[in-house]
Amino acid sequence: MRSDPSGDFSPSIYETARLVALTPSLRGHRRRLRFLLDQQRPDGSWGGPEGYSLIPTLSAIDALLAVLQHENSNRDRGTGDVAGALGRGLHWLRGHLEPGAGTALPDTVAVEMLAPGLVSAINLRLDQLAALAPVGVEVGWGAARLRPPPESNEALLDRVRVAVLDGRSLPVKLLHSLEVLGADTRDATVPVAESGGVGCSPAATAAWLGDDRVRQGHPSVRYLEEVQEPHSGAVPVAAPLGLFERAWILGTLGSTGITKLAPESLLDSLRNGLGEAGAAGGDGLPPDADDTAAALHALALHGEARAADPLWTYWTEEGGGHVSCFPGERTPSTSTNAHALQAFATSAEPADVDVQRRGVAIRSIVDWLREQQTREGYWTDKWHASPYYATVCCTVALAEHGGTAAAPSVAAAVRWVLETQHPDGSWGRWSGTYEETAYAVQILLRTGLPVDEATALAAARGCRFLIANADLTEHPALWHDKDLYTPTRIVRTEGLAALHVARSDPRTAALLHEDGDGSAREPAGRAVC
Repeated sequence: MRSDPSGDFSPSIYETARLVALTPSLRGHRRRLRFLLDQQRPDGSWGGPEGYSLIPTLSAIDALLAVLQHENSNRDRGTGDVAGALGRGLHWLRGHLEPGAGTALPDTVAVEMLAPGLVSAINLRLDQLAALAPVGVEVGWGAARLRPPPESNEALLDRVRVAVLDGRSLPVKLLHSLEVLGADTRDATVPVAESGGVGCSPAATAAWLGDDRVRQGHPSVRYLEEVQEPHSGAVPVAAPLGLFERAWILGTLGSTGITKLAPESLLDSLRNGLGEAGAAGGDGLPPDADDTAAALHALALHGEARAADPLWTYWTEEGGGHVSCFPGERTPSTSTNAHALQAFATSAEPADVDVQRRGVAIRSIVDWLREQQTREGYWTDKWHASPYYATVCCTVALAEHGGTAAAPSVAAAVRWVLETQHPDGSWGRWSGTYEETAYAVQILLRTGLPVDEATALAAARGCRFLIANADLTEHPALWHDKDLYTPTRIVRTEGLAALHVARSDPRTAALLHEDGDGSAREPAGRAVC
């Protein structure tokens, strides 16, 4: 982290496809096109499971249609691959957008505007290609119009376009998805971050630049060239995100007792990132409650408790009292409120009245989190596809700061984890993953309660899965932005934290030295130590 202020995040299909469509003159275009073709699944779609495939598939199809428009199909060696991928993708897309298909959009960033915007762009390109009838391309593609999914909000998209055309400034949080405006993006007056990017987004930056300014060597081209470098042409969904990565990792390590390893320069980046309105996850993003709470809590764990003043910016009395990620957000976040609970509870308030106010906030968030828990015992969240992420955030926060009132909720979460372990010792929403298993092990072992035999055995089996997969360099994308992504260093840290907690629990540590029949298992024991 000290040598990489941008953070380590997986490449994004959605974001990379926007660069293919919007800035074909940018260095790395051929590699980006190859990345898209290689990422297509056998069924014709792109992206994650279930509804998580819709936005990446729309973005990829629009990009491949743009390739056919921009290039001479008779001379382009890749056109055959492009046409084949388009045929498969459009067939999948028509089936999933037809009325009654039942493909629900997940609550990802700006999804209600991205979906209708991309559908409109694809329909326009299909019409244009049908008129041109390029060699080797099926003209019949343009015969039927795609329909946006029912969760789309075309009226909101129109209002944003009108605001830009009228010369009005957009809210900072909308800049992250500026590319949704299409050609109107060029009319927007936007702040350019110190990194050279717009809205901490390669796609938003590319849309604002346009291909002509790429060819002219605009200063922001350097930003796009730098963010593609780690992924050989592909780009992440957001960059740079240094504070987000550092706050999460230092917080996770600190909360499991590892507080003496953090270089002072990393703690400085958190100190310097906190302003009156809190902290922003990355350059070009607005401050938000989640990054603010995570930074405050991480600093407190490393011996520098501060007043929670910035968090009050996001306080709302709705629902009994909790924090919003941003003012006026659509969906409140359980994980953000869990982080806020930790930040409030470990803050250093300067006066009695502030301490009293903090106590009210803590009790309100505890009650609000308990109300959000499902009957089965888990929580869900707007920032992550897996319930194990939201559940570890809420369980650990409530176990540490929820008191006796939260004990039933914590116990219910542990029961749910014990009931959902896979036969190989892993946990996961769709299949067992390193990341979700790390969360599950922490849920079992970080309640502050005595660990019984069943819990210790389940945790030990989970740790063996973590050890067996310790060398993985890629992990399934589960985090929400415009599409799913993986914060690779954060995921790795969660696994290390789970193993550290397991080693610290005598019953679990003992089981890690044994096989199921009680025989010694030295390799696993050495790996943990």
